[in-house]
Amino acid sequence: MEETPEAPEVDEAREAVVAELTSELGDAVVGSHVRAGDDVWVRVTADAWRTAGLVARDHLNFRAFEFLSAIDWLPNPYGKNEDAPTDPRPEPNTEIVTGYAGGDTRFQVIARVQSYTSKLGLNLKGDLPDDQLALATWLPVYAGVNWHEREVHEMFGITFAGHPYLHNLYLPGEFEGHPLRKDFPLLARFVKPWPGIVDVEPMPAGDDEAAETEEAAE
Repeated sequence: MEETPEAPEVDEAREAVVAELTSELGDAVVGSHVRAGDDVWVRVTADAWRTAGLVARDHLNFRAFEFLSAIDWLPNPYGKNEDAPTDPRPEPNTEIVTGYAGGDTRFQVIARVQSYTSKLGLNLKGDLPDDQLALATWLPVYAGVNWHEREVHEMFGITFAGHPYLHNLYLPGEFEGHPLRKDFPLLARFVKPWPGIVDVEPMPAGDDEAAETEEAAE
């Protein structure tokens, strides 16, 4: 069996990406994380979102757009779909715990871009205050962002200022609410438990448990 090579302790190429973005954006870079030999995340303020994309494209040569989406860090107040419902329902957990590069808000937008020359990827995150769920559109930066922003607007209720056509992709125009927010109730789960609950099979017993079962049966 081949041994997996150990990741380097320092990743100079990805650290340089963070340093260049910080040099160009200054205090607008509010968090970063480098996973050596693997990937890099940089978090910026909402006001610097479009500028961060332009710097990544023009200064760091991240010319390829991969995806844009959003993250709602609020724990699901209704529990996991695979958990059997209880009555009364437990008090919801509202503690916000964010991922790589940190965060100070419930909602973040995340976009990933790629460099053809350095072969590196970059994850850019933007914090969104609850009272201002809006960012400048990336359409002037990466044309491929069009339907990604439309989907995020539809599913999370985040606006992209300057986008000319933020119409729904999937839901009827009169639909109310944003289904990918954690506090959007999936009413079907209240009426009928998730089918997978009744289909769960017990895990195979280990050697010790199997021996105990045989002894009990004798």
